[in-house]
Amino acid sequence: MVEFGMRLRILRKNSGLTQGQLAERLNLTKSVISAYENDIRLPSYDVLITLSRIFKVSTDYLLGQSKNEEDRVKSEMISVDLTGLNEDEILAVKNLVRAMKNKIQ
Repeated sequence: MVEFGMRLRILRKNSGLTQGQLAERLNLTKSVISAYENDIRLPSYDVLITLSRIFKVSTDYLLGQSKNEEDRVKSEMISVDLTGLNEDEILAVKNLVRAMKNKIQ
């Protein structure tokens, strides 16, 4: 996973973030970000997922399992909190999303 550190550094710099700023967003220290970028440490699953959301890339891209940044599109999906909805309401939301996707395509 040598690519992780390099990809993280590139994504961070392209986003105009310093190591300190990224660390603050992740509630980590600057030295931890440095360790990630220098392939000394790997992030926890939670941090990896948060990084993918911050940079709008897939975890596969971050981990070097995907060679292109087209994975950015995949991770730009919006998550919707369906807490408190009953099964019929959840089905209605899912059907609405499907209909909108079909309209776009």
